[in-house]
Amino acid sequence: MGNKLKLCVALITGITFSLPVAAKLYKWVDDKGTTHYGETIPPEYADKDRVELNQAGHVIKNEEVVTPERRRAKELEDAKKRDDDNVVLEQRRHDRTLLNTYSNVKEIDQARLRSVQQIDASINVLNSYIKTANDNLLGLQKEADGYTNANRKIPASLEEDLQEAEARLAKLQHDAEKPNAEKAALEARFAADKARYMDLTGKK
Repeated sequence: MGNKLKLCVALITGITFSLPVAAKLYKWVDDKGTTHYGETIPPEYADKDRVELNQAGHVIKNEEVVTPERRRAKELEDAKKRDDDNVVLEQRRHDRTLLNTYSNVKEIDQARLRSVQQIDASINVLNSYIKTANDNLLGLQKEADGYTNANRKIPASLEEDLQEAEARLAKLQHDAEKPNAEKAALEARFAADKARYMDLTGKK
């Protein structure tokens, strides 16, 4: 046994034998890694984990101090576990829905096609509106160019028509972004459902 270990044992033994029967002995480690022993925990070490020893120097219990940082870390860990559990639960529900909705992969393809056709119908209508608005704007711009090329001032009414035509075209183009995004999301969802269904059933 090394001298340092002997000294530590002797210190613990000396402390324990000198303590009253009902006294407690604590052991803790400071920020520098130095181990301390005492009947009470000094205020400056109140946030340190400690070990309670009995009169023989044996460990009675370990006391972990819950600091605000540890509490926050525990809360984050618990929240992540709840989120993970919810993801698993939602996946199970989705799997049951897939199995109860489709009998084979072909039915998934047919459902995708029907859904896409509905969105395509909306996109086609918007595209026709966009084409009409664009043709109207081009016509107005051509008319305005005629005035400019003839060194004549563009009438105020024509300028107003140009502004309105530009605004209408911009709005229609913006409106068309939504169904196109919906179509892309729909395609991705059906592709994922199809892959998951094949994994669950082994059907292709």
